Amino acid sequence: MITRQQWYIWCMSFLRRATLVAVPCCALTACSSNTSNSPDSSTPEYLSVEVLETAPLPENSFTQGLEEDGKGNLLLGTGKWGESRLIRFSPASGEVLQERALDDSLFGEGITRYNDSIWQLTWKRGQALRYDNDFQHTGTATYAGEGWGLCAHQDELVMSDGTSTLRHMDPETFAQRSTTEVTLEGLPVDNLNELECVDGDVYANVWQSNDIYRIDPSSGEVTAVISTDAIDKSKYTDPDDVLNGIAHIEGTDEFWLTGKRWNELYRVRVK
Repeated sequence: MITRQQWYIWCMSFLRRATLVAVPCCALTACSSNTSNSPDSSTPEYLSVEVLETAPLPENSFTQGLEEDGKGNLLLGTGKWGESRLIRFSPASGEVLQERALDDSLFGEGITRYNDSIWQLTWKRGQALRYDNDFQHTGTATYAGEGWGLCAHQDELVMSDGTSTLRHMDPETFAQRSTTEVTLEGLPVDNLNELECVDGDVYANVWQSNDIYRIDPSSGEVTAVISTDAIDKSKYTDPDDVLNGIAHIEGTDEFWLTGKRWNELYRVRVK
């Protein structure tokens, strides 16, 4: 069942793109004072992606985190009980170059690099696993609640937990420093999932959404809604086959995008 918030966000996105009058949405959302935008909220940009090429993804990858390794390869964190892994692979060939399996009791989630370390979240165990660049386990930190997405922003890590909250974590101890509530035109955005930090912004997948949100991590405002409709998702029919995975290609304005149980990566440019 679609929630009131999801319907409102869909309507606003549709109306921005189509430049139509908001009568049908108002009829369903009541457009009343308790759903009106905050006077301090700003209108985001509505953008889209252009697909430049596709590339293979390692087979049976339940993608939870995606990031470049600084050497042209990609790091991939996968989930599912008994299947969770940390992988390094070549986007040119799909060849797995390095792999480490998680304990069967752990469900892998988002990953990120910070200096010489790689951090990987787990879903319900409240454990953040730390590795060196050779995938050797160098430590474990704990946190409250669930782990979903992770990215490195300046001198901190930014973490999502499936709610509308971004957590700002210490990159060495993983202690929580502060939180930021994410809003789109004054409304909270739940189900924040895989994250990518780029040039001071946080790009976020939203679970079961085909849009990517660009977020100001200091204010929590969504500054852009990026449609991925240019990616043909028709062959991904399982409920788990949702868009999930954002990796910025360093030195460019391009990204690799993928999804859970997808077999391809898509190199895109935001326009």
